[in-house]
Amino acid sequence: MSQRQSSNVLFRSSISRRRVLQLLGLGVATSALGYSRIVKPEPAIAQTSNLTLPSQLKETKRVVVVGAGLAGLACAYELSQRGFQVTLLEKSPQLGGKIASWQVQVGEETFQMEHGFHGFFPQYYNLNRLLEELKIEDNLHSLEFYSVVFRNGEYNPEVFRPNHSAFPWNVVDLAMSSSNLMRWGINLTDPKHWEVFREIGGFKIPDTFHRLDDISVAEWVAGSFPQGLYDLYFLPFAKSSLNAPHQLSVGELMQFFHFYFFGNPEGLAFNGTNDDMGTSIVTPIAQAIENNGGTIIPEAEVTQVQSQQGKITQLRYQQGTRQPQAPFWVEKNPHLSNEKITYYGAGDAVYTATEAGTEAISLTCTHQGCTVQRQANGQFLCPCHGSLFAADGTVLSGPAQQNLPRLKVVQQDTNAVQLVGKDNDNAGEHNLAADYFVFATDVPGVQHLFSLTEGDISQQQRNRIKELAVADPFAVARFWFDQDFSWEHSYFASLSGYPLTDSICLYHRIQQEYIAWHEKTGGSVVELHAYCYSESDFPDQTTLLNHFERELYEIVPELTTATLLHRELVNQKNFSGYPPGSYANRPETETEIANLFFAGDWVKMPFPCGLMERAVSSGFLVANAILNKQGLQQRKLLSVKPEGIFTI
Repeated sequence: MSQRQSSNVLFRSSISRRRVLQLLGLGVATSALGYSRIVKPEPAIAQTSNLTLPSQLKETKRVVVVGAGLAGLACAYELSQRGFQVTLLEKSPQLGGKIASWQVQVGEETFQMEHGFHGFFPQYYNLNRLLEELKIEDNLHSLEFYSVVFRNGEYNPEVFRPNHSAFPWNVVDLAMSSSNLMRWGINLTDPKHWEVFREIGGFKIPDTFHRLDDISVAEWVAGSFPQGLYDLYFLPFAKSSLNAPHQLSVGELMQFFHFYFFGNPEGLAFNGTNDDMGTSIVTPIAQAIENNGGTIIPEAEVTQVQSQQGKITQLRYQQGTRQPQAPFWVEKNPHLSNEKITYYGAGDAVYTATEAGTEAISLTCTHQGCTVQRQANGQFLCPCHGSLFAADGTVLSGPAQQNLPRLKVVQQDTNAVQLVGKDNDNAGEHNLAADYFVFATDVPGVQHLFSLTEGDISQQQRNRIKELAVADPFAVARFWFDQDFSWEHSYFASLSGYPLTDSICLYHRIQQEYIAWHEKTGGSVVELHAYCYSESDFPDQTTLLNHFERELYEIVPELTTATLLHRELVNQKNFSGYPPGSYANRPETETEIANLFFAGDWVKMPFPCGLMERAVSSGFLVANAILNKQGLQQRKLLSVKPEGIFTI
């Protein structure tokens, strides 16, 4: 008998719910677990508020928040509600960070484009409460169920629906509904398999990280591990953390699983926005901040931060420039570089030095931000919309209207180059002083801010920021076709087994403007995601787009007879990394600098959360820390059950 056959012996015959519990080692009284099959468990209070304290600020206090993603927006919203004078700076033209939206032209029509579809889960308690306060919860609608689909029929599709049962009952329900139950590969005579269930059911901060943070997911599952469980659940959901298994800490994976499944009584079905996320989510939050007297400044690039006597005293910024006004380092890209040409950066921020070596050209197309490709004659061609640029970056043909930015090379070493905008005359710079400063950018952003910071900041603090990791690149390709197609799975579904694609989204079934376009034309709009692809396998955006398209025709064969009307690519390398060994030194929201705080999904969180909820919760944590310093009520924060039932 083969190893796979022997490991499936336990599931040969029909199994009762009680028997499944016994096999999983979970046959304990539900009263002892504190869970019920009748009453849905309530969210846990992660941080409470002293209602005897005042809620509103009585004196003038200024706060500067750098970064208008969800973390910065949440922080700015809460503090502006409480009477703080808030200034929110955002480097991009659009607010929202990874949920920002912008216009794209498709033929004679204009659509809203995003960084990729995001699901809003019911256990996003803090984010959902914010939407309720703004009375915009109706801007979302349920997608009813969620599918995981496997290439070549290796496994039957897995389907997740709303399930108001907490662990272990949600596992029992999953087992009962799974058509792949016989292939889970569980062998409870193997101690390694017992260890898996002990860990997934025993998450606890910080104990789990002390045990498992130094191990990668790939190392942890090597050898004796339930293969079916890995293929069906661990691999698809691990990659949806936007970190590749060989670069993801097992401690972080346990937090991810606890938050999304094992500690979550809400089920895995989720909501999508009625319109693009900028319209549905970002704009209402920004309007609330401004209605509360806050100031929002887009296209604001920080050029200097001053620190004295343990506090940030001021920062300097310049608004409305495409040229970076402060020197910044960019690492060499070994996947793009060759003997003749050296490239720096990755994703949608790539540069190449001119022949003289004193200047560099940004290869970010000035039309919609795709990375242009060098041609044999030295010109640069945009793979997305066909803009053509001369070897010196001058635009030759549209739709781009502006030249590629040229930068000065300040200094360079073997593996990196330091660049700065050519027109760096400090014109139009502004100084901002404040009582509190919040850095709410992504990882590259906060590392850049610290490179601009002058003054008495300890080397330990600088090292913590420098050591933060960035995950492998993330890519989204959206396609417009003149035909529709049949689809039996969820309108957003995970895909497993493809070299590049990790998920698919049918926009013409989800968002209103795309539904209207479909009803008018009969066409379809499909988006594919690659969560953490290998740069060595897909080194440039032309390769990405072409491979996405080939895989789409395999996923949806009906589209091979359709006409492709348009395609858009979003390609970034700025998602937070959670590699083995990173937990201990990960910065928290409060810092050694008395008036400086960090917000973002990269900070160390005191309670389980993930993705958008982690960003929002970190912003509220920062707001609470500042409120506490002013003797004000803190915002009540919620989470899933903080510990697993097997916690010792």
